[in-house]
Amino acid sequence: MRILVTGATGVIGQRVVKLLIAAGHTVTGVARTEPKAALLRDMGADPVEVDLFDPSAVRGAVAGHEAVVNLATKIPPPTQAARTSAWSETERIRREASRHLVDAALEAGAGRFVQESICFIYADRGHAWIDEDVPLDPPPLGRANEAAEAQARRFTEAGGTGVVLRFGQFYAWDSTHTRYMRRMARLRLPAIPGPKDAYASAIAADDAATAVVAALGAPAGTWNVTDDRPLTRGEFHRTLTETLGVRPPVTTGSLPLRLSRNLGFYLRSQRVSNRRFKQATGWSPRLTDAGAGWRAMVAEHPNGQGR
Repeated sequence: MRILVTGATGVIGQRVVKLLIAAGHTVTGVARTEPKAALLRDMGADPVEVDLFDPSAVRGAVAGHEAVVNLATKIPPPTQAARTSAWSETERIRREASRHLVDAALEAGAGRFVQESICFIYADRGHAWIDEDVPLDPPPLGRANEAAEAQARRFTEAGGTGVVLRFGQFYAWDSTHTRYMRRMARLRLPAIPGPKDAYASAIAADDAATAVVAALGAPAGTWNVTDDRPLTRGEFHRTLTETLGVRPPVTTGSLPLRLSRNLGFYLRSQRVSNRRFKQATGWSPRLTDAGAGWRAMVAEHPNGQGR
């Protein structure tokens, strides 16, 4: 299959490109700089430079592809995440670029469109499990995800197979956010804010990538992609600090008022189930929970974890 991947040089995208090529697919990856284009060529992909906000350019890039995997995003670093303006490009990617890509995929006759989304847009459900039927309650910074998901549904309504993957919180040894979490733990601050008994659903970047590949065979629809066992904040911090060899956090994990306006959704308890996606595709995460994931990261990438 000939597949166009946006966000191909990101933490998830690089892993997806490698897996797709290993599976025998022909991959075109969007790259915005020559060093990133060289990275894709080294992996065996064909790089293309395209402005995702330019409909004509997007049509040219998508032409001739049988599937589009939209992983494009620009999540701000944790130090800037409290500022609404820091999310403006990601918001625009979700609203505009997703629409241009679906328009182009339909025009090109592509059969499948895979759209990245997030689980943060679910409501706080306490200890109750969350499946795909649970109504959404997106925070202001998550509403653009609804718009992107709507584009995938539009692709399905037009006769294609539109797949939405609602991911848990990513972690990976080469992720800026993961390094920030490690730094917070060493300062005895919560790596994930929120009450100790509140659940946080996560997914390792490697497992997220295998889920994207599995989505090429999934039925049209929306699917949760998380690990098998969401941890409470208390469980997570206990495992994290033991793994890093540091003492537990000294605070409860509440957010200052200036941060809670935009980032209050981080405090939600979301025990998200991946059961339906596993049953539909046969996919399963290699790592059962974030505790196992952090132990594996430190063991496999000790330098990346600052050990």
